[in-house]
Amino acid sequence: MTSGAAGGTSGTTDRADWIVAYAVLTVATLLFATVNVLSYLDERTAMGRLVPWWEPAVWEGTSGIVLLLLAWIPMLLVTRFPPYGPRWPRAFAVHLAATVPFSLAHVGLMIALREGAYALAGEDYRFGGGGLLYEYRKDVLSYALYAATFWIVLSLRRRGRAPEAGPSSFEIDEGQRQIRVRPADILCVRSSGNYVEFSLADGRRPLMRATLGKVAAALAEAGFVRTHRSWLVNPAHVTEIEAQGSGDYGIGLVDGTRLPLSRRYPEALARLRGDRSN
Repeated sequence: MTSGAAGGTSGTTDRADWIVAYAVLTVATLLFATVNVLSYLDERTAMGRLVPWWEPAVWEGTSGIVLLLLAWIPMLLVTRFPPYGPRWPRAFAVHLAATVPFSLAHVGLMIALREGAYALAGEDYRFGGGGLLYEYRKDVLSYALYAATFWIVLSLRRRGRAPEAGPSSFEIDEGQRQIRVRPADILCVRSSGNYVEFSLADGRRPLMRATLGKVAAALAEAGFVRTHRSWLVNPAHVTEIEAQGSGDYGIGLVDGTRLPLSRRYPEALARLRGDRSN
């Protein structure tokens, strides 16, 4: 899979998005770990059951380190399977399934690090607590927080670096009613016989009697790109570009929609790759 970008493999994401997200997650993880260690020591002191400070520090530290090492999993999947749009049930199922290997990897690596730390201290470590189910419940929450943090960072940075250009609104005439939308909220447009179908960010699919060429001309100033004789796409919502052989490509959008990029539109490929590398 390729995005055509020099900065990453997830389309509209680049290295800066990942760096910012990891910085936020690192600071948050450090703060939570520090609070948990101090709280545990205070509780044990109040109970008259003192423990060496390094033990809770090892517990929290190893857990936090492993979670940060695994953070790329929810971060990557949230760009491939965004939690909104018409395919959100599929996205939810993918993320829920991913929490299982995420948790198993967290627990396994965490225990290995703790055993190593205890061995250096001349002690033996035994995994206890509430067991795997207890850890899984916590890991589901961690997965969700990491995915949400990355999605928020990505959305804020994308909004900041992609100011809306061209017309401020576009009117979709359905015959019985007119819908006025921002071009930025149109993901793509598909030719459907004598009509064109719009895919909107809120999941709606309005139809308008018109030619795709006419719509393409109206949305050209907003940056829309013709990728196929039947498709028009908003580059701001492209998450990946994947080679499919024979010079053709497949395009993935933020809502999970897949659409073709024909080899007969080489300027579209150059344009999308150019947008990804800027």
